[in-house]
Amino acid sequence: MQTISLALHTDKYQINMMYAHWVNGTHKRKAVFEAYFRKLPFKNGYAVFAGLERIVHYISNLRFTMEDIKYLSSQEENYDPAFLEELLQFSFQGTIYSMKEGAMVFPDEPLIRVEGNIMETQLVETAILNFMNYQTLIATKASRIKQVSGNDALLEFGTRRAQEADAAIWGARAAYVAGFDATSNMLAGEQFGIPTAGTHAHSWVQSFETEQEAFDAYAKVMPDQVTLLVDTFDTLGSGVPHAIATAKMLEAQGKKMNAIRLDSGDLAYLSIQARKMLDDAGLPYVRIVASNDLDEHTIFNLKAQGARIDTWGVGTQLITAADQPSLGGVYKLVEREMNGKMEPTIKISANPEKVTTPGKKEVYRLIDPETNKAIADYISYPDDDQPKDQQALELFNPVHPYIKKKVKKYNAVNMLEPIFINGRRVYELPTLEEIRAYHQEQKEMFWPEYLRKLNPEIYRVHISPAAWNLKQKMLAEYIQS
Repeated sequence: MQTISLALHTDKYQINMMYAHWVNGTHKRKAVFEAYFRKLPFKNGYAVFAGLERIVHYISNLRFTMEDIKYLSSQEENYDPAFLEELLQFSFQGTIYSMKEGAMVFPDEPLIRVEGNIMETQLVETAILNFMNYQTLIATKASRIKQVSGNDALLEFGTRRAQEADAAIWGARAAYVAGFDATSNMLAGEQFGIPTAGTHAHSWVQSFETEQEAFDAYAKVMPDQVTLLVDTFDTLGSGVPHAIATAKMLEAQGKKMNAIRLDSGDLAYLSIQARKMLDDAGLPYVRIVASNDLDEHTIFNLKAQGARIDTWGVGTQLITAADQPSLGGVYKLVEREMNGKMEPTIKISANPEKVTTPGKKEVYRLIDPETNKAIADYISYPDDDQPKDQQALELFNPVHPYIKKKVKKYNAVNMLEPIFINGRRVYELPTLEEIRAYHQEQKEMFWPEYLRKLNPEIYRVHISPAAWNLKQKMLAEYIQS
């Protein structure tokens, strides 16, 4: 678990902006930033929010050390020593609201809201995006894999292909949040209490005179945890027959072999043939584990081919999010203090999707009370236009405003939880098992068409009339000026 400050885990321009504010005397001004993403990853119908626990530890331990200050003093910007002294006394005194980990989330809605003075809200941007973007991406990928694997067991095997240790450890946690059953990473197991799983490598088999000797030796050492890798030489010609012999040896001792593992070749064909060989040998309880660059697409196709695989070991494609290696989350200023008063602000871009919605916002999930299914998400301002249960709402698509519908029966659930208030943590971190259960509850609130892997239905995120009107007003004022 993180116990040290990561104050310099930030981009240099954050420090430079902080310094410029300090020199100009604007560093105490209040500001509100919101973190969100614009486009769903993997062409999926939803994303799974993750990363909050690490953000909480980061904020709680956010301090500049003497080593940090010494490093900053060596920079060519020649920061004023008084500024560096102020950094040495720094601690986060702002307010943070966030989605809960495991929540189903969608484009253009705030996942995290940060309020405070401009220095502290600017400083934390890089780290918050780093933690949110990576873990949300991996949790979403893992949830997609879970969707196609059904009740099969899922093992996270990605450590050796991950981009360094942090990615391996926190990626394993994100995968577990989204429904994976275990990880091969022992440090992730120790730190987070994730169940661990592992078999043996091809090198184990190669280090013995014969494959049979290797299998028997392994089984004698761990008779209750035997899963044998059967493709070192010839999967069906030697691997499976030798594994069957070892299983029979264990049966004679009153033990049962857990599984065999396939790591190469035509996994559909090999699993079908191996299943027949195991069943014919009276070993229907021996499961079949498969690995080898698996992802949701491969698993989906293997199942369509009738593969007899019970457990999937997923590594590289998951831990690196190989088909989309970045979420692309952003952190935008939506409100700032001017002349002692908080005012909304807007970012305008030649790319319409990059135009921000001004003002500090809440996110409500509208739930049908009869079916307990999500109807839509509704973004509104905290003060005067919150949805009230059973009050009729007109929902319209902010991209296509002519698409409208009215809802009368709904329960409105505020999705943003207070995490820090004026620098004090007010949120009790849930256990990992509670987060997994929450994610499962979240999934059950959505109709299957939003969850499917191919061509999912678009779940709508609406903004309130007040938010829409302010956005149009500020756009018009800018154009006229």
